[in-house]
Amino acid sequence: MKFPLTSTLVVVLAAQGTVASTWFGKAVYNKWHETELERWLSDHNVPYPTPSDRKDIENLVKSNWNDKVVTPYNSWDTQQLQNYLTLKGTQPKKGTEKSKDALVEQVKQYWTETEDSANQAYGSVRDWIFDTWTDSQLKAFADRNGIPVPQPRTRDSLLKTVRENYQSAATKLNEYYSYPGDWIYESWSESDLKAWLDERGIPAPQPSSRDKLVASVRRNSRVASLNMQAAYASASSSAQAAKQSLSDALLESWSDSQIKKWADENGIKVPQGSKRNELLALARKHRAQLMGDNVSGTAASAYGAATSKAGNQYAQATNGFAGYTDWIKQQVGLAQKTGAASSSSASQAASQSASSASSSISKSAASASSSASKSAQKAYDAAAESAKKATDRVKEEL
Repeated sequence: MKFPLTSTLVVVLAAQGTVASTWFGKAVYNKWHETELERWLSDHNVPYPTPSDRKDIENLVKSNWNDKVVTPYNSWDTQQLQNYLTLKGTQPKKGTEKSKDALVEQVKQYWTETEDSANQAYGSVRDWIFDTWTDSQLKAFADRNGIPVPQPRTRDSLLKTVRENYQSAATKLNEYYSYPGDWIYESWSESDLKAWLDERGIPAPQPSSRDKLVASVRRNSRVASLNMQAAYASASSSAQAAKQSLSDALLESWSDSQIKKWADENGIKVPQGSKRNELLALARKHRAQLMGDNVSGTAASAYGAATSKAGNQYAQATNGFAGYTDWIKQQVGLAQKTGAASSSSASQAASQSASSASSSISKSAASASSSASKSAQKAYDAAAESAKKATDRVKEEL
């Protein structure tokens, strides 16, 4: 069978890794200034001649892009590889803990970055370079660059403001922003830089200097951002599961008349003669309304001691979420000194915290119903208001 020349050419080019992301467009670094290209090479410890032609520098970046950006784990040490697996909720296969090649193969199974996604990410560095900064570091960056900080100040508003003003801040300083320079870390001390690396199990450069520390933080920021995004996704999933458990617990604690009353208030038709299992099925079908704003329609009125008790119990139960999200808010740090064991412990503690929250929620719902057994109306109001408080608490934590 003969193939047209054009088809053969497409196959050949598609097989070349360095062409994959540039087949329909240029690689992102083609638009970088020479200073940024040289900075990237320095950050990744790739030697280059000086002076040198732009084309030569660009080709050096091109030949190292896949290894340094798309699949950086190939250059990680065994501890970093183990830490990454732990972060993904798994452990190295028995007997492979000290085998770099074996660990790399395991990391590949969980790796999501591709040449295309990396190209897109580096096309807008501002969208992720600040992800792992603390609130105080974001505030310091804003203050140093004359960026007004929104009030009331929240992490989301800080991130949004810093990202939106990043390019203009660089322009005012006559700095480049496609691959940021040292200027964005001017408010960081050397201790801050070392702490950031240490929290993620990344060995600090030896001998150490501020320039080398900044280069290491900048070089590892993309992976740190991806890890944080994955951790937040996991936290949200666990919170959603606990939220569902809460609504199930509430339903189980209500009497048939309470479920019918709730359905009526939310415009949900209940067939005549519905049995309890049918009522529960109907309520679960409309679970979103159970956990939504309408559930507290009658909760505005005074509901006495039963409400207070239920509210306190739910508040105590949802405290478990704090332990989980606090772990996430630690920038997904995996300390080098304690290694995989400590990171595994942190991950396990986080999961147990979410699980404990779900369990406590179920017990609290039943207790709330029991404490208000003398008054079905009070039990309903207590459970409704407490459920809303618990849900709001979870949303705030995340």
